[in-house]
Amino acid sequence: MRRLLAGFVAILLAGGARADESLADEPASQEQLRSAVARALPLLTKGAVGHRENRTCFACHNQGLPILAMVTAKSRGIAIDDEEVARQLRFIADFLGKNREGYLQGKGQGGQADMAGYALLTLELGGWRADETTAAVTEFLLLRHADRDHYASTSQRPPSEASPFTTSYVALRGLAHFGTPEQRERIGKRTEQVRDWLVKTPAQDHEDRVFRLFGLRLAGAPQSDIDAAVKELLAKQRDDGGWSQLDGGEPKSATETDAYATGTALVALHQAGEICVCEEPYQRGIAYLLSTQLDDGTWRVASRSKPFQTYFETGFPHGKDQFISAAASAWATTALALACAARE
Repeated sequence: MRRLLAGFVAILLAGGARADESLADEPASQEQLRSAVARALPLLTKGAVGHRENRTCFACHNQGLPILAMVTAKSRGIAIDDEEVARQLRFIADFLGKNREGYLQGKGQGGQADMAGYALLTLELGGWRADETTAAVTEFLLLRHADRDHYASTSQRPPSEASPFTTSYVALRGLAHFGTPEQRERIGKRTEQVRDWLVKTPAQDHEDRVFRLFGLRLAGAPQSDIDAAVKELLAKQRDDGGWSQLDGGEPKSATETDAYATGTALVALHQAGEICVCEEPYQRGIAYLLSTQLDDGTWRVASRSKPFQTYFETGFPHGKDQFISAAASAWATTALALACAARE
């Protein structure tokens, strides 16, 4: 099957001329990759600190995803602020802990399963040990939308909080990692239920395609379904090597290639689709990210979510676009870090 998929990749790339044929001619050097990751980390960290110091809630864009970038970078031997990561994890655990009884009763917090799932994912990434709070959150995830065959988003803040595939993936991952022995049978049934939904439900846009692929792998779907999801995502790679959030429609900015869509696609293709970072699609994506990284180490992406909270500065740049840009920069940094060779 992997040979068939490799053949598909070759045919796909040969079938269309690229706007820049040099994109993947020379793979990025380790020095280029490590330098790009190192340049991105300071402002990702600063934005996380700014959120922690100015808000009492958890935020996937300024905490969860930057921590994903940080721990991935650390796994490749790139220095991060370990003390700040520890402070972030304690902040997140304390935030969840304040609602422990509510979680046990099936009452979530703002963002519901999106927030709960992403918060548990962040704690997992940081090596947090299961405790009474994580057990309460997994109980909430078992109670949440128990009358449905998947998890639905309630926030409607595209791209990262609007897709049922994203919500279903982060919820299942929280259950898989932090579920208690007493919950295992229920978790198994819920996972099977959501897996069936993932297999039969087609993706509508990029966010759907990325997190459907993540979900299929996590839920143990048949390899044929995973391979089909990989092909579908690869087929959307553009001539410049990147991906866009939307295939068409409005806003126009979301139909253009950007770092959020490209970063999420690369991470999903590698981690869930088992595409090697050495393969041409991944290298073309890397080339796009390296060519669009700004001098300050970030990537700017235009927001398409309607604001509902009072605006504040976290220290991350790009003004009203700072939240999606932080998320985009974190995914892009993660994708680049995955291509860095591990070091002691």
